[in-house]
Amino acid sequence: MGVDIRHNKDPKVPRKEPNSQDIYLRLLVKLYRFLARRTNSTFNQVVLKRLFMSGTNRPPLSLSRMIRNMKLPGRENKMAVVVGTITDDVRVQEVPKLKVCLRVTIRSKGWKFERARGRRASRGYKN
Repeated sequence: MGVDIRHNKDPKVPRKEPNSQDIYLRLLVKLYRFLARRTNSTFNQVVLKRLFMSGTNRPPLSLSRMIRNMKLPGRENKMAVVVGTITDDVRVQEVPKLKVCLRVTIRSKGWKFERARGRRASRGYKN
């Protein structure tokens, strides 16, 4: 009989690259790796770390929660950066004007943002 070794105390290794083979994700990783290395901004390091995360560690953000966070004082003309998915919320009827920068798709199809005169930085077709 062998000895069952406990591996829960072993040192964990952080991810150095995403497991996904998505070329657009890989381009974003290349960009943010350069920005994190060349600038002194912790924001770029945080975005790079979030780009490496698995799908279970990148839970979706609901539209209502994003609206609630952007209504806080001092965030009127700010852009929300989401490394993940924004899901549609049927409880929200009116969406205020928002600027959102996303990495992946919007499950709400983006029509609520466009109707609210908001801008999506990942839109690819509209200024």
